[in-house]
Amino acid sequence: MNTDTRNYALVTAAYWGFTLTDGALRMLVLLHFYTLGYSAFEIAMLFLLYEIFGVITNLVGGWIGARLGLKVTLFAGLALQVAALGALAVFDPAWPVAVGVAYVMGTQALSGIAKDLTKMSSKSAVKLLVPADAPGGEQGALFKWVAVLTGSKNALKGVGFFLGGVLLSGFGFQGALLAMAGALAVVLLAAVFSLPGDLGQAKSKVKFSEVFSKSADINWLSAARFFLFGSRDIWFVVGLPLFLAATLGWGHAQVGGYMAAWVIGYGFIQAAAPKMLKRSGETPGGALSRLWILILAAVTAGIALAVQFGVAPGLSVVVGLLVFGIVFAINSAVHSYLVLAYSKAQHVSLDVGFYYMANAGGRLAGTVISGLAYQWGGLVACLVLSLLFVLAAWVLSLKLPETGARVGD
Repeated sequence: MNTDTRNYALVTAAYWGFTLTDGALRMLVLLHFYTLGYSAFEIAMLFLLYEIFGVITNLVGGWIGARLGLKVTLFAGLALQVAALGALAVFDPAWPVAVGVAYVMGTQALSGIAKDLTKMSSKSAVKLLVPADAPGGEQGALFKWVAVLTGSKNALKGVGFFLGGVLLSGFGFQGALLAMAGALAVVLLAAVFSLPGDLGQAKSKVKFSEVFSKSADINWLSAARFFLFGSRDIWFVVGLPLFLAATLGWGHAQVGGYMAAWVIGYGFIQAAAPKMLKRSGETPGGALSRLWILILAAVTAGIALAVQFGVAPGLSVVVGLLVFGIVFAINSAVHSYLVLAYSKAQHVSLDVGFYYMANAGGRLAGTVISGLAYQWGGLVACLVLSLLFVLAAWVLSLKLPETGARVGD
């Protein structure tokens, strides 16, 4: 195994460890506070600072990564997640609701910073570690490596959802959090002694003004990403788990298990996307992205119509959203490749940070809308708004180049 491949494996392993705790934490918080009697909107508010600080972190984190190196931002992300898990473990259900919401929002803010520092560091590192002489060419290898990293991460996040439901049922809220904090601390220590110190550090001083992308391709892609990921979280963050628990009567483990299966399947499809989309050696670009966004719109509309007109609503949601996951995974894989293909290696963390700032902004909008929409009109309202976001992503994608071949050095 050469040095680049070894470092890619180390970065991926650290990202995996973080992802397990991130998925489990989301499910722990959602189910625990639903059990405590919090409303759908109050639960959505618990994740508000998580998403807000994700936006800020992606914007600033890319600049920090370019100046200090991706190793610094990766380790900071892992350490902050350990701190967030430990802090949340001292939450007391006897606190007044307002105090409890404020405290949990604070710990989620730490977790949001941690998540996006870790994500930005890991995905930027892929661009730098792909060997120029890789089998299938540098661009083919880049699509494969980023798809494997992103797909495996999402599969493990699904495992984390299931783990969160199981740990909550078996060990309680506090015990689950402390166990995860200890395990992630071990991952952090292993990474500290394994990765090179100058990974991703720019050779020249990077000005803070450079955090805002000057590339039209990156800007249009980021705008489309905002609406694409907002479309998912409008139903996924609050609407779906509460529909499964309140309307279908599922228990904690069942809700966690279904969402785990959804995200695991999503991850596997994402990792397999390069093979699925391979056609005459052509790399994915704007046209392919637009096609799969339209397919996603059709799937979303179909589910909303089935639920609205009472066509086996439970089955329609459970099966329909699995189809949504497959189509969404292919969309996400194409996007994750394009941001690296459009970026220059010297400042890749800046472009990736800006792009994932838009991603986090979409998740923030989706989170807030999810709680409000479900409280107002149930899952149908969530799906209709999700469809509008998908269509907005398609319109913005009209400006994307037909291929992702323009790669800077």
